[in-house]
Amino acid sequence: MKLALITDLHANREAVQSVLDHAKAQGAQRYAFLGDYVGYGADPAWVVDTVIAHVKEGAIAVGGNHDAGTTRGPSPNMRVDARRVIEWTQQQLQEHQLAFLRELPLSKVDDDMLFVHANAFAPAEWEYIQGRIEAVRSLHATPCHYTFCGHMHEPKLFHLSGTGKAGEFVPTPAVPIPVPPHRQWLVIPGSAGQPRDGNPAACYAMFDRPAQTLTFHRVPYDHEAAAQKIRQAGLPSVLADRLAHGE
Repeated sequence: MKLALITDLHANREAVQSVLDHAKAQGAQRYAFLGDYVGYGADPAWVVDTVIAHVKEGAIAVGGNHDAGTTRGPSPNMRVDARRVIEWTQQQLQEHQLAFLRELPLSKVDDDMLFVHANAFAPAEWEYIQGRIEAVRSLHATPCHYTFCGHMHEPKLFHLSGTGKAGEFVPTPAVPIPVPPHRQWLVIPGSAGQPRDGNPAACYAMFDRPAQTLTFHRVPYDHEAAAQKIRQAGLPSVLADRLAHGE
């Protein structure tokens, strides 16, 4: 089974469609969406409906902090621009779309795989996995061999051996990485809708379960079209400008 791991879609239709097309061409047989379907971008309804359609066909989906903010109100520590977009997004979604976001679980276990937006140790508190310390804490919080996280917008990979030795990688796109199950692995695919590592190309990863490999991908997309939609919607222009620079 080839499992496409897609996270932090952030209402970016152009990026999400490009990622889905690429994943299909790479032979994806199942999809996992790791949260933050809305926020920042100008196409929240299309992105939510796209995820809903995939879930009906067997995809996994968990909720992120922007999804929770849209249905329950933004958290006090959210930046002003993010809060403004959430308020705008609430007016763009229909009740069935809001209900879908409202009912998303914070985490989901499937066999020896854990899917969660932020981390395994406190999913509802939205703490970031910024480095090895947080990654190890997350891996200690689950018996699963594979943990797939979003929230961080840069692709990263961490592992923990049975003896407690931890390691990390900054992955090279399109290069398969062996991920045997005698170690625990924490995978951050990077953001599909708003990469922040200086590369504007959309991020996702493919987990090939039979081959025990993980491949990170970067997919160019029409970020100018996505940016223009943000400006036309009257959303903060900084959110449009950053797409061209992967910030």
